[in-house]
Amino acid sequence: MNRRTFLLAAGAAPATLTLAHSEPHSADEATSLAGWRTFEVTMRVEVLKPTGVTRVWVPVGLTIDTPFQRTLSRTVHCEEGKVRIFENKPDSLAMVAADFASGAKPVLSVTNRVATRDWSVDLATAGRNREASAAQLSYWLRPTKLTPTDGIVKEKALSITARAKTEIDKARAIYDWIVENTYRNPQTPGCGRGNIRYMLEANDLGGKCADLNALYVGLARAAGLPARDVYGIRLAKSQLGYKSLGPATGNVTKAQHCRAQVYLREYGWVAVDPADVRKVMLEEPPGNRPREDEMVQTARTRLFGSWEMNWMAYNFGNEVTLPGSNRPALGFLMYPQAETGEGPLDSLHPETFQYEISAKEI
Repeated sequence: MNRRTFLLAAGAAPATLTLAHSEPHSADEATSLAGWRTFEVTMRVEVLKPTGVTRVWVPVGLTIDTPFQRTLSRTVHCEEGKVRIFENKPDSLAMVAADFASGAKPVLSVTNRVATRDWSVDLATAGRNREASAAQLSYWLRPTKLTPTDGIVKEKALSITARAKTEIDKARAIYDWIVENTYRNPQTPGCGRGNIRYMLEANDLGGKCADLNALYVGLARAAGLPARDVYGIRLAKSQLGYKSLGPATGNVTKAQHCRAQVYLREYGWVAVDPADVRKVMLEEPPGNRPREDEMVQTARTRLFGSWEMNWMAYNFGNEVTLPGSNRPALGFLMYPQAETGEGPLDSLHPETFQYEISAKEI
């Protein structure tokens, strides 16, 4: 199978379907993955009270190789449904969709096998980078419903970057502004909604990763810097000493986390995560650490330019349409989704349709 071609199963799915995602990386893949960690991430979804036709949608790992992640394979197990794989290439987004007829048992299991490695960009050494074309970069400058680039967003971006002389100065100024002016709100459902225009107009700068990192992306685009959200899930404990930046167990059902990237012409794509700086401040024991705290300062420095890859990326997508659904487009696809003849189920409450996500390092 070609690396970027996904099987589209139009009829009843076999009980187990393996989607290889690998043109050979080398003659010896084990050698080519030296220095990488390999994880198996399994998401099992079961709709407990199906009525009429039931549908399930599950995000899967990135469809492209990156310096921080390679998706090696995907295995889909579905006994009684029809399975299809859908892909949106600009957003490196793929999803497994399963339809279950009335009377069928709606159970879907999807396993991603991914390799990850910590990623950092040397910001001390500039060099012209030709990683992306102008057409590709224009896609990451566009306004979307989640990331408008006009009005108050534009005004704030220009204010924050008024004294910046270079692209990296602009990128860092926005990062610093978010770290210093926002806060993590533990009462925010899930990862947040990412309504950045509301956040700025209401001067309500609290939220979680999908709010704070979306704010970074919107402000960066409004300042002329290509940027994108990267939606994913934490897989393992942090090896850098942060208890707050990794799940405690292999059950990662509620460990979703999105990050952000900004494109700088002299460096290429650069990792940023101001939301996790605020998470360290709020949650790292003993809690409520001030900005001047040594651990906070270390995280602040590290998370402009690098990511620890105890985390798997799903996609870069905003305004995601679920094939076969009549509901409006989702802001992003980071959680499994399901609906019955009575309508959508709440993805933030896995007990309502019983999904579980487990991760193990292999």
